[in-house]
Amino acid sequence: MASKNYFLNGIAELLILSILKKNDTYIYDMKKIISDVSNDALPMSQNTIYSAAYKLENEGKISEYSKLVGRKRTRVYYHLEPDGSEYLEKLSAEYQSVVNNVGMILNYLETETEDSDNE
Repeated sequence: MASKNYFLNGIAELLILSILKKNDTYIYDMKKIISDVSNDALPMSQNTIYSAAYKLENEGKISEYSKLVGRKRTRVYYHLEPDGSEYLEKLSAEYQSVVNNVGMILNYLETETEDSDNE
């Protein structure tokens, strides 16, 4: 299971930036979006999201602000900054490249296995 968690940590930044590209959002809502849209196939913890968000904020790619919700409750929202938009484009391109290349390798290996089974 550790390898799955490692992989999820690697895509946390991509998902956070993609969510923030659509709307300013708070951490719990990010977790809910990821969980709901993936039908719980990407069980990303709030800690993972917080860690990635803090890193992105320290790098100036996102910012945070507080918003009063209800009478006394304040919620911290995150906002995508211009540097974050550029970084998102780069991450998205890298992600697509990895997915495409892994797919090509898997398809090749599957074809090779089928060819050797037919001999």
